[in-house]
Amino acid sequence: MEPEPELSDGAVRLRRWRPDDAAALYHAVHDSLDHLAPFMPWAAAGYSEADSVEFLTKTQQEWRDGVAYDYANVTEDDEILGACGLMSRIGNGGLEIGYWIGKPYAGRGLVTRAAALLTAEAFRIGANRVEIRHDEANERSGLIPRRLGFTRVGGAPAELPGGTASTGVHVHWRLDAP
Repeated sequence: MEPEPELSDGAVRLRRWRPDDAAALYHAVHDSLDHLAPFMPWAAAGYSEADSVEFLTKTQQEWRDGVAYDYANVTEDDEILGACGLMSRIGNGGLEIGYWIGKPYAGRGLVTRAAALLTAEAFRIGANRVEIRHDEANERSGLIPRRLGFTRVGGAPAELPGGTASTGVHVHWRLDAP
């Protein structure tokens, strides 16, 4: 089963990325590079308009292939606040949530609400568990799974390179299907 292309709780709206989002995505990332680079490897060396086009092309293909389901976190007026998604890379019926939010919107609970929407959608489409992983130094990111009732299940070396402040160790959180 495929996730819905749009999710909302009345305060947070997530919608599937569109190819025409490239310029807005570039500006959202570029305006928050200092906020994103410490823990987002794709932001550590800067971010170009070509990077946004490449990302959007990849998200369309991954959605079609059932590999990942990426969303823009947007206002009612479609302003891009950040991004989040469900990824199948943890295998065995589980889905992993990833997220980022632009610097002007951090600390407002938007990512927690987005992760709650994604968690519910993951279980609706049949996931047996949802996981969130973050660099151990990214304490703000760790607040999100804690608030949503996830259990910390350990840590391990990061599978992908980290950002400029990355420790190279990821904390793993899990919530099993009800």
